[in-house]
Amino acid sequence: MSRIGRMPIAIPAGVTVTIDESNLVAVKGPKGELSRTIHKDMILKLEDNVLTVDRPSDQKEHRSLHGLSRTLISNMVVGVTQGFTKTLEIVGVGYRAAKSGNKLALTLGFSHPVEVEPPQGLSIDVPAPNKIVVSGTDKEAVGALAANIRKYREPEPYKGKGVRYEGEVVRRKVGKAGGKGKK
Repeated sequence: MSRIGRMPIAIPAGVTVTIDESNLVAVKGPKGELSRTIHKDMILKLEDNVLTVDRPSDQKEHRSLHGLSRTLISNMVVGVTQGFTKTLEIVGVGYRAAKSGNKLALTLGFSHPVEVEPPQGLSIDVPAPNKIVVSGTDKEAVGALAANIRKYREPEPYKGKGVRYEGEVVRRKVGKAGGKGKK
């Protein structure tokens, strides 16, 4: 039995979960509303504000879907109650971020500023010129937007310049040896 899959999901007060016959799970809470279709073979039971996910058999596909389904639903519940955030850092001389309207303007050493507009349901904050905070209710969407922002200028291994996740360790390489020139 999957250790993650068999754990029950406690539904906090103020959150409503509805499950229809096609395994469409809709979660509504104080921060918003999320819905997702869970695989048709998974058995979802909602009793006394506790949701459990069961699998019909021990086939390989059902075993792999068991923990995944439970985690997806759990992330939806956490998203509508607390939300998710990803913090990015910008390292490099002249590299900075600014917010204009709801768009994010990045100066990353290109000949033009890079503008990023967040999709609906996500927000971008710039508490400092070298810090970006992406937040929203959908964990997958928050991670995807943060990854897309990072992709504009990934950290390079020689000087460490670029956009990185907060706390990310960039493996550094030694540059050229400063020996004597050709004879």
